[in-house]
Amino acid sequence: MALSYVIIFLLCCAALYFAGNWVIAGTARLAKFFGLKEFVVAFFIMALAATLPNLFLAIMAVANGIPELSLGDILGGNVVDMTLAVALAAFFSKKGIDAKGQTIQTSLMFTFAAAVLPLALLLDNHLSRIDGVLLLALFFVYVYWLLSKKERFKTIYDGHQVSIGKQIKHFWQDIARVAAGVAGMIIVAQIIILAANRFSSELAVALPLVGILIVGLGNSFPEIYFGIAAAKSGNTKMILGDLMGAVIMSGTMVLGLTALASPIKINDLEMFGAARYFLFGAAVFFYICARSGQKISKKEGLLLLGIYIAFLITEVFARH
Repeated sequence: MALSYVIIFLLCCAALYFAGNWVIAGTARLAKFFGLKEFVVAFFIMALAATLPNLFLAIMAVANGIPELSLGDILGGNVVDMTLAVALAAFFSKKGIDAKGQTIQTSLMFTFAAAVLPLALLLDNHLSRIDGVLLLALFFVYVYWLLSKKERFKTIYDGHQVSIGKQIKHFWQDIARVAAGVAGMIIVAQIIILAANRFSSELAVALPLVGILIVGLGNSFPEIYFGIAAAKSGNTKMILGDLMGAVIMSGTMVLGLTALASPIKINDLEMFGAARYFLFGAAVFFYICARSGQKISKKEGLLLLGIYIAFLITEVFARH
């Protein structure tokens, strides 16, 4: 039985890789068609799509009276996005992950705030509806800022204009490719989560640890594979648009909606102790790495990977 779940897991990982290639090719061409920056396209298309599993999980968790599962998913997933996902993308990139430009650098500050604000609000062991409103306010402030900077949306590709006729010809094909790729990534990620949860039930792993390690990692697979595909194709600005967007959306929009629907009361905040500390550390080092030289190099990716490995070891060790 366990072997069958391992095979399913590996097949799903392969499916995610191919789906990621579909999405990266389609979004790049759509960005050219609309004259948008790849960072913005990745934020609104990939990051939103990657956050849907978190939102669906939050809805199910609230309906079943276990909103702390959603909290664990978001805390663990954001650690993954700012460490493991960034590190793997950096390793597969030729010259590191490009972080140049005012849009990306300002988004870094919003990303840090989106990762840290929930931690501050949880200091009283409670995430109230008022806290949910604050989280949603941060999300809408960022979206408003991003949409209001119209001059930052425009970009020139390859130094010349592409025939509009050729772009229109492939427009609907790209739409279909992106939609199919995103849908495939979401479905496959959910299958991975189901397989991982079966492992956890057989091993009698605690619910917070399931959310932090298994579900959080599973829901981050779309970002991981999208980042690798984008790094290989050289569209590195899409990587940060996707990853920072996922952190911002899950840490503010999803968690804010969860708190509004069902305030989260944590009886034992130490269950999330390591995740909280490592999330803060991941946010700090991710911010520093992206600011220094305005790119994330392979060496910095190695540092972020080390943080994730330390996070895994600490979480597992702390439960035994």
